[in-house]
Amino acid sequence: MIVLSCNNVSKAYVVDNIIENISFTINDNERVGLIGLNGAGKTTLFKILTENSELDSGEIYKAKGKKLGYLRQNTNIESNMSIMDEMLTIFDDVIKLEESLHNLSHKISSFTESDNQEDLAELMDSYARMSEQFEEKEGYSFKSLIRGVLRGLGFSDVEFDKPINLLSGGQKSRVMLAKLLLEKADILLLDEPTNHLDINAISWLEKYIKDFKGAVILISHDRYFLDNTVDRIFLMENKSLKTYNGNYSEFMKKRKTELEQELRQYDEYEKEIERQEEMIKRLHAYGSKRNIRQAFSRQKALDKIKKMDKPTVDSKRVKLRFTPKVKSGRDVLSVENLSVNYNEHQVFNNIFLNIYKGERVGIIGPNGIGKSTLLKVIANKLYEFRGTVNIGHYVHIGYYDQEQTNLDSESTVIDEIWDYNPNLNYYEIRTMLAQFLFNGDDMYKIISDLSGGEKGRLSLLKLMTSNANFLLMDEPTNHLDIDSKEVLEDALLNYEGTILVVSHDRYFLNKVANKIYDMSKDGVFQYLGNYDYYIQKKAELEEEDDEIVVSKTKTQLNAEKKKERENIKDRQQREKILKKLEEEIEMHENKISELELALCQPSTYSDKVLIIELNENLNTYKSNLESLYTQWTEILEK
Repeated sequence: MIVLSCNNVSKAYVVDNIIENISFTINDNERVGLIGLNGAGKTTLFKILTENSELDSGEIYKAKGKKLGYLRQNTNIESNMSIMDEMLTIFDDVIKLEESLHNLSHKISSFTESDNQEDLAELMDSYARMSEQFEEKEGYSFKSLIRGVLRGLGFSDVEFDKPINLLSGGQKSRVMLAKLLLEKADILLLDEPTNHLDINAISWLEKYIKDFKGAVILISHDRYFLDNTVDRIFLMENKSLKTYNGNYSEFMKKRKTELEQELRQYDEYEKEIERQEEMIKRLHAYGSKRNIRQAFSRQKALDKIKKMDKPTVDSKRVKLRFTPKVKSGRDVLSVENLSVNYNEHQVFNNIFLNIYKGERVGIIGPNGIGKSTLLKVIANKLYEFRGTVNIGHYVHIGYYDQEQTNLDSESTVIDEIWDYNPNLNYYEIRTMLAQFLFNGDDMYKIISDLSGGEKGRLSLLKLMTSNANFLLMDEPTNHLDIDSKEVLEDALLNYEGTILVVSHDRYFLNKVANKIYDMSKDGVFQYLGNYDYYIQKKAELEEEDDEIVVSKTKTQLNAEKKKERENIKDRQQREKILKKLEEEIEMHENKISELELALCQPSTYSDKVLIIELNENLNTYKSNLESLYTQWTEILEK
C-alpha cells in the first residue's frame, strides 16, 4: 500500500532551482535512506512533504488517515517543564480520560436505589465506553512507554525531573526525538536522528526503527546506521532523485558500477565527437562543393547530438600520502591510573592507555563518560587530574576539537593551508585542497563564510599538514556529509603518523581504527581490531563466564574474591526480589481474571453497586500489575 508519493515535484528559491521533477513512492512499513551532498535539497524535500514549504509544481499524495511525524535536524525546545512532564503532554487526552473515569466512578458510587435507575444505566454505559477507550489508548502503560523511550535515548532516571531549559542543545534534541517517537505517527521523517546520540542510543534507535509499524524516511550521514535500518536508498544529486534497492553498502556497489559505466559512455562520446570534428575539418580542407556539403551535413548531425556532461569523478580518488615532518619514537603515549574530578563530581577514573607509533585508535563509550575530557588531558589543555600521562620521544600533538578553534576566520581557504606550508607550491596546495573537496572558487572563500562541514574539512587538512605526528580528534565526522567522511577516511588511512579519535561513527571506526578502547565508569577495555571486531569479541566475552587468566598479586586475588562474594550476595538478593515480584504478578493476573469473569455473570447485571465495585477493583489491579511489570523489567535489565 502506497502511503506517500511525489509526482514531478519542483522547488526553486528566487532563481536557483533546488529540486526538479522529483518523483517517488513510499509503501507502508518501508524504510528509506535519503542521502546526498550538503545543499542537495534533502531538507527542502522534507519541508515540502510536511507542508512547511510550498512546492512550485508537481503533486504530493499522502494516504488518508495517516499521521506524519517530522524531526528537524536543528531543533530547539524552550520549556520550564521537566523532561517527564513534557513527555506527559503527549498523553493529555489519556490523562483527562483517566480523570473523567474517576469522576464518573465517583458519581456512580453515590447513586442509591431511590435515584433514577435510567440515569445510572446511562452513566454505566458511558463508564464502559470510556474504560475501553482508556485501554485502547494504552492508559495503563503510557508511563512505562515514556520511561522506556527516554532510557533508550540515553537519559537516566534521575534526569527525568530535570527542567528542559537547563539541558544542553544535544539533550534538547533527544527530548524532541523522544516526543516524536511517543506521538506514534504512521510515517516518520527523520533528519539526522543520530546527531547527539551515543553508540548505545543509536543501537536502541536502530531496533526501534526496525520494529516500527509504519513507513520511515531518514536523512543520515551515518552509513552504519543506514546499513542497519533501510532497505532502499534515495540519492539526491544534480537537483534530481534516483532510487536504489538495498542498504547503503549495496547502494555503494551499484553506484560504483554505475559511475564506471557512465565514464565509459562519456569516453566513447568524447571519441565520437573528436572523430566527427576531425572528419569535418578534413572535408573542409578538401574544398570541393561536394566535400563542403558533406561537412555541413556532418556538422548539422553533430549539433543535434545530445551534449553529455562529464561524470563527477571524486577528487578523493587521487591518493595523497600525508607524512609527518618529524617521526616519533615507538612509544607514543602511556596513561596510568588517570582520574579527573569536576566540582567534587568524578568524571572518570582508573584509565590506562598504551598507544604505539602508527596505530589508529578509537575511543567509544556513552555520552558524559569523559571521552572529550580525556583528549583534553592528553592534549595538555586540562591540568587538574590525578595519575600520569607520558608523551613519547619526538611526539608532536595536533588537536582537533568540534569548534574548529585552530582556524583564522579572516583568512581564505588557500592561505590558511599555504601560510602553514610555505615550502609547498601552488599545484601541491591546490591538489590537497581538491582532495578535501575544495575546488575552483572554493579555494578563495573567506573562512568565516564556510559551512560547519567545510570548516571541519579545512581544519582536518590543516592538522594533517602541520608538524603534528600524533593526531587527537574529537568527533571529526560531525557536520560532514558522506563524501566528506570518505575523504577523511582515505586521508587517515594514508597518514603515516598516529591517531587517537573519539567517535560515535561506527562506519568510520570500522574503516579507520585498528584498536578500540571501550570507556566506561570503571575504566577502559582494549580490543585489538576495528568496530566489527569489538562487537564480535564483546559478544563472545559476555557469553563466556571464564575470564582470561593473568598474573595477579595476593591482594588482587583477595579483592576479587571479596567482589565475587558481594556479586553472589547481590545476585541472590536480586533473584529473591524477582521471585517475590513474579508471585505478586501471578496473583494479580489471577485476580484480574476472577474480576473479569465476575463482571460477565448475568447475576451481576442487576447489582449496579457491585458492577462499580468490580470495575474499580479491576482497574486498580491492572494499574498495580503494570507497575509490577515495570519493576520486574528494571531489575531484570540491571
